[in-house]
Amino acid sequence: MITDGSSASLTVDIEDWYHIPAVCGSTFSVFKDVEEFFKKWEGRYDYLTSTTEKVLKILDQYKIPATFFIVADVIEHYPGLVESIVDHGHEIACHGLHHSCVIDSRTKRPLIPPDEFREATAKAKRDLEKISGEKVVGYRAPNALIAGWMIDHLEELGFEYDSSVSVNSLYNKGDSPLNGVSSSPYYPVKNGLAAGKERRIVEFPWAYWNFLGFKVPTSGGPMLRFLGSHIILKGIAQSLKRGHTVLYFHPIDISSEKFPTIGQGRPLYWMIKGDIVERRIRMILKHLQNTRFLCLGDSLKEID
Repeated sequence: MITDGSSASLTVDIEDWYHIPAVCGSTFSVFKDVEEFFKKWEGRYDYLTSTTEKVLKILDQYKIPATFFIVADVIEHYPGLVESIVDHGHEIACHGLHHSCVIDSRTKRPLIPPDEFREATAKAKRDLEKISGEKVVGYRAPNALIAGWMIDHLEELGFEYDSSVSVNSLYNKGDSPLNGVSSSPYYPVKNGLAAGKERRIVEFPWAYWNFLGFKVPTSGGPMLRFLGSHIILKGIAQSLKRGHTVLYFHPIDISSEKFPTIGQGRPLYWMIKGDIVERRIRMILKHLQNTRFLCLGDSLKEID
């Protein structure tokens, strides 16, 4: 187990409403992928730009550096957005090429061949490096559906860390056991997600609250929307005692606009969002004002 003191990383997933599995890129989505979406969709699609600008202002206000996991097709469809994130001094990391699921959410079997995953991820990495002028060393799996073989390919592609693993008692998005894993950074075994020996890639798992043996995911995202800030803070405080801790949210979590009503399988997904979530984020950041925040790339330097 890797420990590096009670520090935290705030991470932001840059994706829009149509990137979720109910709309694009899953076995139950309306559109096969984002490319098909843009071929067929005729309405407004951008609910991301204005909310990302608001997030950048919030981070400026609290003086927090963040790691932005960006879906690479955002470069094409949101001109200037990635550049703006870079101009604010934040780290750029990869959230896939089109945010399509790589493994099946139910069976955990690959939905695409490993070589296709490798090719798409390499392109996403190159595109993000070109637009940002920075080396991209971090990855988060689309929809946090992660497999051990994916991490092996990430390591070979030059990624130095992944942040997709979530230890909890509610759901499992990985393809293998999480033996020896908590909420602090660790080296995953080859072809698996359990804790192993030192290698060239580190896993930054998400925060959780251990309540009488029941592990509640408290790193943010949908759980921030549905559980509220108090439970999230309990999990973060507990996770900080274990070591470095990861938080995350999406800019569209704080959008007050109504998204297009298409999608399958998640009718209540956006039931809670907007101002209430923005207040929760601000409350969390205020409570953590004495916590040392580092971009994930910078936190690598402190790992023994």
